[in-house]
Amino acid sequence: MMNESINSLVKVYESHRDPQTAKSMAAYMKNQFPFLGIKTPLRREILKDFMVTNPPNKDWVPLLWNLPEREYLCVAIDILSKIKKTLEANDIILIENCIVTKPWWDTVDGLATNIVGYLFKKYPSLQEQYSIKWNHSDNIWLNRTAILFQLHYKQETNETLLYNFILNHASSSEFFIQKAIGWALREYSKTNSASVVEFIHNHDLKPLSKREGLRWLNKRTIN
Repeated sequence: MMNESINSLVKVYESHRDPQTAKSMAAYMKNQFPFLGIKTPLRREILKDFMVTNPPNKDWVPLLWNLPEREYLCVAIDILSKIKKTLEANDIILIENCIVTKPWWDTVDGLATNIVGYLFKKYPSLQEQYSIKWNHSDNIWLNRTAILFQLHYKQETNETLLYNFILNHASSSEFFIQKAIGWALREYSKTNSASVVEFIHNHDLKPLSKREGLRWLNKRTIN
């Protein structure tokens, strides 16, 4: 059931519906989801203006997630980003449900690198409980989250954990897993390039993962 605030927010977004842009956005996402046709800058501007008089809360998230148009899921993630410092340990259940419900890279990556990464730092016991479980899950989006949650940790990266999680999926034929491995390695190479180069050279990774993992280092070398 929708609440009054969400009803009001939906009306604002509906007033900006653009069918032609929606068609292009849906095509970009392989026509898996319907869209309103609202691009990111406008979507965030609308939310920012709305929140001036309507303080957001986490109860909005599942309500928005259940709406059909993809922008509403992105709005939910924007809200989580705004209120993440108020989230509690048991909110990981809400986040996990978002990861596995209507999943694709556009929602999973924002949750993994921003919300999950933050919660796992704030509540280390969550990392111990969930990251290993997700890495061994049959759900590729939970696997991807486990590989990516440390993306912005830099010097605080648990290198052993990162490499173990990558090796558990090194032979995966899933594009989104191979890409996640490369992305995680590429970001970590900015902090510890020697370690990443040694890891890539000493392990049998998929070509996509290797290429993506070395991309930043190769570009730096060329420049």
